[in-house]
Amino acid sequence: MWWDMAADVRGDFQDWHAHEHFPERLGIPGFRRASRWSSADGGEGVFVLYELEDFEVLSSPAYASRLNAPTPWSTRLMPHHRNMVRSQCRVLESAGGVTGQAVLAVRLSPSPGQADRLRDAVRELAGPLRERPGLVGLHLLRHEPPPIPPTREQAIRGNADRFADHVLLACGYDPRAVAALMDGELSAPALHAAGAAAEMEHQLYQLAYSATPADMR
Repeated sequence: MWWDMAADVRGDFQDWHAHEHFPERLGIPGFRRASRWSSADGGEGVFVLYELEDFEVLSSPAYASRLNAPTPWSTRLMPHHRNMVRSQCRVLESAGGVTGQAVLAVRLSPSPGQADRLRDAVRELAGPLRERPGLVGLHLLRHEPPPIPPTREQAIRGNADRFADHVLLACGYDPRAVAALMDGELSAPALHAAGAAAEMEHQLYQLAYSATPADMR
């Protein structure tokens, strides 16, 4: 998920997200890890990643019940999640680690008829990139909405969540090595040549907080 959070509510948001929202989500069976990232340029951008046991967790009764019963603190802060992009994804390709100091998130789509070609290109890149100094992993995700009706949380945000069709995540411990990918293997021209549509968005983030269910005990 991506959104913008204004500076005047960021402190309240960070407290809520770390001390109420993450524990709530990580208490749902099937949630393995939650990570929050801040825009590397110091702007208002936030990126949140939840790692799950499998895709079916997204349509589980336990998850749906939380989405339809937001707390008072959640209800107060949800309207401040501006420009929300929320992708519920299957993992297509995954190599290496996810949680490092920096992540490059690329929101993109395959060109018509090029989905397999794009996936093959990411698979070929993943091995060498995960071993490069400063980097730890590369992951390709595809949005697939689970079969559940709109939720109360969506209604609070205005039912206007957008989604990214595909998401490419490059993770590392050296922000410079991660950023260099935007001018190298994961640049817009390189991804377009590998089968991606011309329109895409690159964003750099730095890790703010990450937790697992065990951390909540």
